[in-house]
Amino acid sequence: MLSSPFKSIFSIILILYSIFRAVIFLTFNRPNIIFGMGGYASFPICFAATILKVKFIIYENNFVIGRTNKYLLPFAQKILVSSKELEGIQEKYRDKIKEVGNIIKKDIINFSKKDINIFDKKIKILILGGSQAAKKFAETLPNIFEKLSIDGVKLKIYQHCLPYQNDYLSTFYQKTKIDFELFNFSKDLTKYFSKVDLAITRSGSSILAELTNASIPFISVPLPSSADNHQLKNAIYYQKKNFAFLIEEKELKNKLFYLIKDLSENNSKLYNIAH
Repeated sequence: MLSSPFKSIFSIILILYSIFRAVIFLTFNRPNIIFGMGGYASFPICFAATILKVKFIIYENNFVIGRTNKYLLPFAQKILVSSKELEGIQEKYRDKIKEVGNIIKKDIINFSKKDINIFDKKIKILILGGSQAAKKFAETLPNIFEKLSIDGVKLKIYQHCLPYQNDYLSTFYQKTKIDFELFNFSKDLTKYFSKVDLAITRSGSSILAELTNASIPFISVPLPSSADNHQLKNAIYYQKKNFAFLIEEKELKNKLFYLIKDLSENNSKLYNIAH
């Protein structure tokens, strides 16, 4: 594994190489405008566009502007945002803001959960997250679910996990007699949305917007190392809007049991969010 100084140097070389390739591409394939979706992947092409004087706009769906978009904003024609509550934009660039809401996939927009009953004997929980979240949730959540089951809370768990975690989780849930279904990857989350009462997820803006649009109540667990703590700010926004519950990762073991126990005994709290 590369040490930090070499990793930084390698990253700089990779970015410069990507900008060089982007300049060549845009020279021979000159578009009328470029749409940058934020993140480091959009930086080389947008920076190259600045060099070649090609117009571009950028999009920010978090509640604090990302570092890439912050660097690109002075050169962008506009910044499209999910909410005008976005933090981190200097006043002189405020006229570039255009609120458009969240960009959501068509199947999520058209999804309807109106006919699903809250708590059909069991509280059905969907566990979502990328590779880091899947690893962390698989290490932490099953023991909490076991305590809930022992305490009389009936559960059905739908859990995204990494392939190497399948055997461990299957054995654990079978041993503790907790109903479960595991999946390693899914392009169509709506098939799980239609089955559950509650989700536990990281706090990326896209998944929170999708769950909200689908009327799925969720417990948001922000990634502690997210840049500029943007996941925590995303989670706070949805909590203030009464769309979700917030538990920081360091508090999972102490708070998640009591929250799910409370929701199982007072399911009107989930019903009000879902409707």
